[in-house]
Amino acid sequence: MATDDNTYTNDNIDTEIQMDPNLVLDVRGLKTNFYTYEGVVKALDGVTVQVKRGDTLALVGETGCGKSVTAKSIMRLVDSPGKIEAGEVLFMDENEQGERTPIDLLKVSEDVMRKIRGNKIAIVFQDPATYPNPVFKIGDQIAEVISLHQDLSLEILQDKIAEMEDALKVAEGETADEIASRLDELQAQLSNPPRPTSTEIKNAARRKAVEMLNMVRMPSAAEIANQYPHELSGGMRQRALIAMSLSCNPKILIADEATTALDVTVQAQVLKLLNDLKADLDASIIIITHDLGVVAETCTQVAVMYAGVVVEYTNTEELFSDPIHPYTEGLLRAIPKLTEKVGKLTQIMGTVPNLINPPTGCRFHPRCEFATEHCQNERPPREEIKPGHWIECWHPQGSQAGRKK
Repeated sequence: MATDDNTYTNDNIDTEIQMDPNLVLDVRGLKTNFYTYEGVVKALDGVTVQVKRGDTLALVGETGCGKSVTAKSIMRLVDSPGKIEAGEVLFMDENEQGERTPIDLLKVSEDVMRKIRGNKIAIVFQDPATYPNPVFKIGDQIAEVISLHQDLSLEILQDKIAEMEDALKVAEGETADEIASRLDELQAQLSNPPRPTSTEIKNAARRKAVEMLNMVRMPSAAEIANQYPHELSGGMRQRALIAMSLSCNPKILIADEATTALDVTVQAQVLKLLNDLKADLDASIIIITHDLGVVAETCTQVAVMYAGVVVEYTNTEELFSDPIHPYTEGLLRAIPKLTEKVGKLTQIMGTVPNLINPPTGCRFHPRCEFATEHCQNERPPREEIKPGHWIECWHPQGSQAGRKK
């Protein structure tokens, strides 16, 4: 909960999230509406997902199912006429001593949220041509993020220590008293270093920006840092955005269709880069995509969304080997297979519903071949049908082990 001095407490948050040392994000019952002149768009209706340390969670589903709205709601970036109506977004904050504190991102003040957004939770958006500022150099934009969110005093002090170590070299002809006097002077500077100047901060941030470009394997990083976005290719701009997002070592990186605008070869490179960086930085990733091939190659957990609802949530291997929700089965059947020759691709009949007036009961029932009157009248509860495998469905159609009796 937010307080007047822009700090936060966790008095009203239960201890369940504290008991799992690997849990970094717990989204519970998230509801977001958009108030338009045509009516209220119920974009998210009770989204519940978890992200653990080292996980890569995929949010998948058709266009308009609420994937990007989920990401923006987590980051509290939902613009008017949108409004987050209910739910919790519990983030496990961790200080330098390793102490963990669960905080509800929907309740903290905007000042606190600004310290978390871009610093501890970062996002890479879909179109790399749109988001970099076209009038500033790439290096300056990354350096700005670093200087806003990070204390660079330590890096600056380390530079000064290195300079002092050079200064400690005995000059020719110095007496013992002169050397001792100079040592005392340098020691006093180390024990009470002066505040960094704006120039020192800017130079340190710029050096770190080049380091980040090197980390994302940008060729000729120092030269790229001095270029403008329009001078880079799409893949290079995307790497620059990833470098900007990772510059503060976030615990969670959200990639919102981060590879959609790239060609297949560059897409594979960026996805491999994200997974490599996740391991290097001990971070977790949320990937928003409609590409199940990306999910199979990259992700460890999957949340399948339909019309603002997470209809199935499990690990990637189980989702592909034993999908249980009829919508998930339909998505997987629609993927063409190289080993099979078919005259017509399978499709899910019907269209995504209008979320101003969504279907009653289960939102998928108008398109579901297994729907009954029960499905039309009552929304199914979120149920763990197998360990770690959650669905919202009255008539699960997976393996015999996954069926309800």
